[in-house]
Amino acid sequence: MIPTEEEIYQELCVRHTKEVQDKLKNAHVAVAGLGGLGSTISIALARAGVGNLHLVDFDHVDLSNLNRQQYRLKDLGRPKTEALKEEIAEINPYLNVIIDTVKVTTENVKDLFKDADIICEAFDKPDQKAMLVDAIFENFPEKKLVGGSGMAGFGNSNQIQTRRVVKNYYLCGDGVRGVEMANGLM
Repeated sequence: MIPTEEEIYQELCVRHTKEVQDKLKNAHVAVAGLGGLGSTISIALARAGVGNLHLVDFDHVDLSNLNRQQYRLKDLGRPKTEALKEEIAEINPYLNVIIDTVKVTTENVKDLFKDADIICEAFDKPDQKAMLVDAIFENFPEKKLVGGSGMAGFGNSNQIQTRRVVKNYYLCGDGVRGVEMANGLM
C-alpha cells in the first residue's frame, strides 16, 4: 500500500522539523545534467521531499551508465529525464517533477531555469559548466547555483569540500579530480 501524501509529509517533518520540511516542499530545484552526479542529486532531493524538481538532460541511458548512475537495466535506451522521473515517482509520487529532454544552450537557459530557486549544475564537460554558470550569472544573479568540480574517479573523499565562490554560487568537489586512465568514473 502506498502511503498518502500527508503520511509521507508527516514522516519527513519528524525527520527535518515542520519548518525545514515546508521549505523543502515549497522549493523549486532544477538539476542540469543527469549523469552520475545529477541523477544522484535528483534522487537525494526527492527522498528529502523537495516538492518541485526540474530535470534537464538530452542524453539516453546506456550500459556504461549503470555502474554509477541511478538508472536500471529496464531504462536502457530511454531518455534519462523520463527514466529518472519514473524512479522518483516510485520514491514519492506526490512530488511535482518537470522534465526537459534537451541540451542546455545559452539560447534556452533563460526559459529552462526561470522557475527554479536553486540550480544544480552537474555537467561533465568544463565548457558546458562554464556556459551554464555564465548564463545563470547573466540572466538570474539572484538565484542560487550549486556546481561540481572534481567529483570523478578515485580519491580521498576528505578532499571534497563545498565553498562559496561568490554570492549565490557554491562549488562542490576537490577542484582537481577528473577521469583519467586507471582512474575511472565511480
